Amino acid sequence: MNDDSPPTDAPLALHGVRILSLSLNLPGPAALQRCRAMGATCIKLEPPAPPAAVAGASGDPMSLYSPDAYAALHEGVTVLCANLKTEVGQATLHTELEQADVLLTSFRPSALPKLGLDWLSLHSRYPKLSMVAIVGAPGARADEPGHDLTYLAENDLLTGLELPATLYADMGGALMASEAILQSVLMQRQRGHGHYLEVALSEAAAFLAQPRRWGLTLPGTAIGGGHAGYRVYRCRDGRVALAALEPHFARRLCQVAGVTWSDDTTPLALDTHRTIAAFVNGLTRAELDTLARQHDLPLHTLAD
Repeated sequence: MNDDSPPTDAPLALHGVRILSLSLNLPGPAALQRCRAMGATCIKLEPPAPPAAVAGASGDPMSLYSPDAYAALHEGVTVLCANLKTEVGQATLHTELEQADVLLTSFRPSALPKLGLDWLSLHSRYPKLSMVAIVGAPGARADEPGHDLTYLAENDLLTGLELPATLYADMGGALMASEAILQSVLMQRQRGHGHYLEVALSEAAAFLAQPRRWGLTLPGTAIGGGHAGYRVYRCRDGRVALAALEPHFARRLCQVAGVTWSDDTTPLALDTHRTIAAFVNGLTRAELDTLARQHDLPLHTLAD
């Protein structure tokens, strides 16, 4: 019998690569976790925990406001404590830098020289070391205060007064940072020396916002609520995310909902919206799940 499943001993892209992280909170640790999954050896230096911290907390604020998230992000990561403002902490830092292939940071750029971590100093001392710096915004804005919420706001990714369902800029930045680490390792192997790469969380939000800037998700467009097959509807005991966008899915949806199919504009008609809303509203989540299986419709039901 043929087995098309991927081999369990598939090579890991970052096997043999040692990454030193000084990054706290979410984007850096999330990037580090992705690199560990690709086979990297991951070391993290954290500052000492605050004097009033609860038992078990570390110098990473994430360990205080979400111990479960902190534990998940640091599984398989060697965490060491080092106060980089002291001689002992600096000695620990440079012991690790001597062994590292990539340094990951998330300080404001103005803080790096104070810690001896500006790129010129690092590159002259460790020419093969690469550095990936996570910042809030690029260029002249890199020292401005900001957070996931503000970067989403400046890219028109907030709706009304509701908070986003997740931390899109932070997690998008983590993906970009892990990509930058891969890029730095590849360039080091090609050219024999380290490279500096910067990842801005505002640019991660801007990347996620591109479909909106292109007009794809603006209100009234096909995937901005204008297509009756691509919406979230109420059902009898919850909601359903319906994604019957392509013509063959839309035609099938219209058939099961009792809409007479005439041409490709049918899903955009107001009457079609009303008919499908009424049809879905009369079904339970279980009935919708069964309908999806029977008619090969892309949908997912949710509780209220």
